[in-house]
Amino acid sequence: MRFDHCALQECGVARFLSLLDGPWATLIVRELLKRPHRFNELLTALPGISAHTLSSRLRKFEAYELVTRTAYAEIPPRVVYELTPVGMQLQPVLDAMNAWAMTVPPHLFGLDEPE
Repeated sequence: MRFDHCALQECGVARFLSLLDGPWATLIVRELLKRPHRFNELLTALPGISAHTLSSRLRKFEAYELVTRTAYAEIPPRVVYELTPVGMQLQPVLDAMNAWAMTVPPHLFGLDEPE
């Protein structure tokens, strides 16, 4: 595959990045691939993310139809986020990213080599 012309209209990589930009986007998807989550469960699963950033990303994913937000009429209110079928199609992409990253020498990430 060649990436000579990478306009959004014609380049899958550019399209991917327009939907999953920012440092937290892929990690949020990773968590939602495991199972649906409530907002606070995602906050706990992603140490270091702010509530504002998580909320912003989830709204964006909902607008792009990658995530559904289901609000249950309970007291206290319960809201659950879940990947749509389109969002679930990201599983092989994240699997490939994971497989590639595990082949990169650990020292390049500032990690110690396994003994």
